[in-house]
Amino acid sequence: MARIVQKYGGTSVGDVERIKKVAERIKSIRDQGHELVVVVSARAGVTNELIARAKAVCAQPADRELDMLLAIGEQETIALTAMALHGVGVKAVSYTGAQAGIFTDKVHTKAKIKTINAKKLETDLKAGNVIIVAGFQGINEDGQITTLGRGGSDLTAIALAAAIKADKCEIYTDVDGVYTADPRVVPTARKLEEISYDEMLELASSGSKVMQSRSVEFAEKYGVVFEVRSSFNYNPGTIVKQEVAYMEKVVVRGVAVDKDQAKVIVSNILDKPGSAASVFRALADANIIVDMIVQNVGRNGIANLTFTVPRTDTHKAQRALESVLDTVGGGHVAVHENIAKLSVVGVGMKTHSGVAATLFQALADKGINIELITTSEIKISVVIDQDRADEAARVAHAAFELDKV
Repeated sequence: MARIVQKYGGTSVGDVERIKKVAERIKSIRDQGHELVVVVSARAGVTNELIARAKAVCAQPADRELDMLLAIGEQETIALTAMALHGVGVKAVSYTGAQAGIFTDKVHTKAKIKTINAKKLETDLKAGNVIIVAGFQGINEDGQITTLGRGGSDLTAIALAAAIKADKCEIYTDVDGVYTADPRVVPTARKLEEISYDEMLELASSGSKVMQSRSVEFAEKYGVVFEVRSSFNYNPGTIVKQEVAYMEKVVVRGVAVDKDQAKVIVSNILDKPGSAASVFRALADANIIVDMIVQNVGRNGIANLTFTVPRTDTHKAQRALESVLDTVGGGHVAVHENIAKLSVVGVGMKTHSGVAATLFQALADKGINIELITTSEIKISVVIDQDRADEAARVAHAAFELDKV
């Protein structure tokens, strides 16, 4: 008998018929004698609909009230999933994040999990119940409902797998696994049998829609091996695990495009110690995640800072930055949203040269201009015109022959 945590995304539970299909899959596993904790997302489109309603009544809804509103999406699906299981003769109980013992910090809409009290879950598992948990949410020490941000249901599943020492963690979505690129953009993309945490983390932070980076970081920290697979078939998925030596034989594992970024330029600030610190402290205090950063060489005591932030945070970033301009000698803030980040990722970059040259030449041959460049040990990212992002992904995929690996 194994202890299994499963997560089903919004498309997997998108309507009543799909919820019934999920219940059948759960029943088949429970009938084999396995213990199951199942995390579900809100039905596809529900969260976006709730956000739209919030903004229809208030242009800038308070984060606390957003959390109160958005948490109801998952509460619908946990109850329906539990009912569907009852309908096929399976004992099941549904829990909100708070009822499941998921405690977070006090940051609304982007909360971090601090601890999980799994005592109630253990009791229910021993009683033979399948436990259905609302993903994406928890509760803080003040008793306030919090949500975990994008990819929060994946994070819930992986955190629960660590807390209850699960034997297996399965992330069910609408794709068969992790591909060398988005197959909707790159038709020649291949499904990977396995990928390292670090590669998955870099792909996730670079725009891959399969997983969010926080979930992968959590899995790596607590050693949770998980499988990404489709809820619409029974094909094997992609195993995400610790890097092993043979993985370095493949130089580039995948290509990712992130179209949800914006480029921010803070120009004409004083080129002196502390200017950059003031700029990025203001962004940190506003809970804005900064990605790529470039500072040009100052001239005549003046410098420019260029960086990227999530497009959803551009207005918040502008407000935060305008509050510190006086302390950095004035300056100007400009936002450019028609950009995309293209990344190539692979642990093989550690031991192979020429990856940057191959990527840059391939883009140059197609007349695709590079605006910003950043690198890590296993990733190269460039900012390009958003209108050519899909083409650039196909160019990079072909340049590294990822369809042939």
